[in-house]
Amino acid sequence: MAEPGRPIRSQGVAGTWPLGRAASAGGLAPAGFGLWPAIIETLRGWARAEAGPGRLLPWVPVAFGGGIALYFAADHEPVLWVVASTAATLMLGAMLLRRSRLFAPAIMIAAIAAGFCIATWKTARIAHPVLAKPLYSVSLSGFVEARDIRERTDRFVLRVTAMEAQRSDVKLERVRLSVRKGTAPEVGSFVQLKARLMPPISPVRPGSYDFSRDMYFQGIGASGFVMGTIAASVPPEAGGLRLRYAAFMQGLRDAIDARIRATLEGDNRAIATALLTGRRDAISAPVNDAMFVSGLGHVLSISGYHMAVVAGVVFFAVRALLALIPGLTADFAIKKWSAAAALVAAAFYLLLSGAEVATQRSFFMTAVVLIAVMVDRRAITFRTLAVAALIVLAVAPEALVHPSFQMSFAATLGLVALVQIGMPNLFASPDHSATARIALWGGREIAILFLASLIAGLATTPYAAFHFHRVTPYGVIANLGAMPVVSALVMPAGLLGLIAAPFGLDGVFWWLMGIGIDWMVAVSSWVAALPGAIGRIPAFGIAPLMAASLGIIMMGLLRTPLRWAGALLLLVSLAWGLSARQPDILIAGDGASVAVRGKDGQLHVIRASKDSFLLREWLAADADPRDAATNSLADGVSCDEAGCVTPLADGRLVALSLRVDGLADDCSRAALVVTTRPAPSGCAAMVVDRPRLASQGALALTQRGDGFAVQAVRARGASRPWLPAGAGEGDFDGSLVPKNFTAKTAAPRSRDATPAETDLQADD
Repeated sequence: MAEPGRPIRSQGVAGTWPLGRAASAGGLAPAGFGLWPAIIETLRGWARAEAGPGRLLPWVPVAFGGGIALYFAADHEPVLWVVASTAATLMLGAMLLRRSRLFAPAIMIAAIAAGFCIATWKTARIAHPVLAKPLYSVSLSGFVEARDIRERTDRFVLRVTAMEAQRSDVKLERVRLSVRKGTAPEVGSFVQLKARLMPPISPVRPGSYDFSRDMYFQGIGASGFVMGTIAASVPPEAGGLRLRYAAFMQGLRDAIDARIRATLEGDNRAIATALLTGRRDAISAPVNDAMFVSGLGHVLSISGYHMAVVAGVVFFAVRALLALIPGLTADFAIKKWSAAAALVAAAFYLLLSGAEVATQRSFFMTAVVLIAVMVDRRAITFRTLAVAALIVLAVAPEALVHPSFQMSFAATLGLVALVQIGMPNLFASPDHSATARIALWGGREIAILFLASLIAGLATTPYAAFHFHRVTPYGVIANLGAMPVVSALVMPAGLLGLIAAPFGLDGVFWWLMGIGIDWMVAVSSWVAALPGAIGRIPAFGIAPLMAASLGIIMMGLLRTPLRWAGALLLLVSLAWGLSARQPDILIAGDGASVAVRGKDGQLHVIRASKDSFLLREWLAADADPRDAATNSLADGVSCDEAGCVTPLADGRLVALSLRVDGLADDCSRAALVVTTRPAPSGCAAMVVDRPRLASQGALALTQRGDGFAVQAVRARGASRPWLPAGAGEGDFDGSLVPKNFTAKTAAPRSRDATPAETDLQADD
């Protein structure tokens, strides 16, 4: 038994546990202490243990990520030189305090400043123009840098060399364009075309995911679709080495897809291609939905699991082959050779799959593990995870706000805690125990798989609920049923198919891969069809998610009973998120769609556009199971050629005015009028008009007395490179207040409650 106050190392867990004078193993404090002094002394002992040698390193990337989060929360772009000077000063100060008790807080503050600085620098380094207004006929010429094959349409990224547009002098660097299926040009080609361009899609509701931020960090300034034909021509200049590399890799992906297509078809072919090349857009909607509803959607996106399987298969295969040569096993470190071969294979897989941010993160994590093996260090530790997180965030700080990063590292943190803490304690028993006997029959492996699926699923639940507004209650069942087949058959067969393809012997491996994919799809479809398989969660704010994240981190990194404070924080975040109030009115950024919560508690939608994506997002955020195409969304909506109205829960009317001649009537009868036209100066109703929408974007209104609290996509004074300040004039308050007006509840005029789609089109 260890002496009091001495460091303890047990079951692979290192740490200082000063139980000596602070507390005994069986109580809070020695006899004679009062209750509160005993509690305080015990907490101090736990805190000293948590601050022991090497225990603070995993918290550095947490602080670094906190600085990045602060950057993305800023209202406007920070001044780079001020940020860099501050970060450098704080890091220098932390170094000078290295032997002081203030070192720990100093290094954490410096890490926060460094994260803020690296995010600011990354944004400044990639700065490029972003389209602010739609352009309807734009002449473009440039090089095709990337191409996606989708289920209904194709899409490609064009590096623009020349751009001509009427009444606009903006010069974009890259645009993403959609074309008819099968007509996307080859990567590396130089093309000329006409296109309709739109600004990057901003959040469809306050608090929803910002796709424009993703596009900005990808270097894309606009999206749109091609009008007419695409003409290939001779480039005025060479495309460069990067373009030649992109063309080569795209050709390799196309060749692999062609080989798979020769054996598999439909969703089997699309999933096999997705697993090997990262191109997953051709998967049909029913199968894609079933995979995500069942909790197997992570299989379709190349992540840490895929990278680990590729590296693991290569590692063990190379090591087994080298072990067949007696001279090598005796005189050489074949384990390190195998790790090096696995690292090369993982790097090739990274390049083949397109090297997206999520895949880069997975590669860095895998590379750190393999390098640890090569230098004789423990591979799966919290330090390994910390180093990988720091590398990823330093290279791509924007990854922090992406669900892939959040879910992956939360799951990995839980799995590392399972490996270092849970598994040693769970299986640390004599060989004659029941646990040992069950392990002989594979019970240990089954238990590990069950625990890994359970812990990874629980760790990722807050992020799935926040970003996708749903959880997967049967995810453990789906993963237990499908993942062994994916790991043992699908991925190894795919790797063998890649190796055998140059020799023309790959057909049998694609066939085996298809068998495993059939099983995976069958499991996902069965689980998705179970009662209650779709756990819908209403939208909640970022604060509960941050609390849940801190709780997960505390439970994963802390070693003393202080970790249970993380569990308490998780419970608080759960109650906090579930108690979030949903808005009473949602207004699209273009003013063409309005959703109003009626007496039945559901949203009733007025549509003047066919934006199904917006409706799906609104319904998902409201935990509404209705389909975006259903007619029930318009129940209670009354329309005529001038616009539509629908009542709030208190009977007051909300109007969407589409024509000038209907505004006067709506102003006299509705409590709130939404219009993209100038409202009359004497309008008695509360008004959301074109200037406000142009300035603030999409709005969420929550009733507060007779008025509304307003939450906007663009807060007052906010302007970021990916979401510039709106073009609307005026300084709008965070509320709407009635103008001494008593709302009427009767439906105006003779508006039909079941309007046709054509009745909702705004006139020019």
